[in-house]
Amino acid sequence: MTYVLYLLLSLYSAAPAQPEKFTPLHTSNLTTVTDSIEHTHVDAAMTFEDSLHTLYTSIGLEKYNLSYKVFKYAVIGYYTLRMQGKLNDKNLLSIIDFTKPSTQKRFYTIDLEHHIVKFFTYVSHGKNTGEDIAKSFSNTVHSNQSSLGFYVTAETYVGSKGYSLKLDGMEKGYNDNMRQRAVVMHDADYVSEYWIQRYGRLGRSQGCPALSKEISKEVIDTIKGHTAIFAYFNDENYLSTSRYLNLDQLLDNFNVTAKR
Repeated sequence: MTYVLYLLLSLYSAAPAQPEKFTPLHTSNLTTVTDSIEHTHVDAAMTFEDSLHTLYTSIGLEKYNLSYKVFKYAVIGYYTLRMQGKLNDKNLLSIIDFTKPSTQKRFYTIDLEHHIVKFFTYVSHGKNTGEDIAKSFSNTVHSNQSSLGFYVTAETYVGSKGYSLKLDGMEKGYNDNMRQRAVVMHDADYVSEYWIQRYGRLGRSQGCPALSKEISKEVIDTIKGHTAIFAYFNDENYLSTSRYLNLDQLLDNFNVTAKR
């Protein structure tokens, strides 16, 4: 059990049990109960925030130039997926920070259990997403753009791009066409420092998060089989509508689970 999850479950396990029956006789009684529930929820959110800051610092993510805000979004989605039973028990979380140019390392695989960054490397974006800087994202077949949001890794195969990893998009309207689009993780010659030095950016894919030939197989073999990938960009529409970024809902789900 990871650090943040442990603290959250401890919080709810320690919370006093609510009476099975409650019939408010006065409005003031109802207000008191509502305030109590809201206060408990605020305490839970503060505990989550404090625990997450501790985890962020323990892993040393600042030195990898991963912002706390992106990490927080990623962890909220990760635990939401865990609660839904969509992830394995490896406690691995991968993040692609598309706010960074392709010339910077922006792919992270984090081991939340052992507080280490297992991979920190370059990753491509789609050719219609932008040149060096990512700007546009799509879920449309043949768009040749990258997709935002949470993916779950699936099975491996050997295809036209070599050893590859299939991905399932979890978010309707944002990335749920990944199978139809054949968006997979694979290696590519154009993901390299040589390519950056020659062209001023990485090469671009048809929407696939391509990795360098030197590290792709190791990454794929580590994260395959139901681990989470979060592709982030500062898109306000996505950030405000994704059902995987709802901290209140996540805390409510922990509450229900802890009381079973």
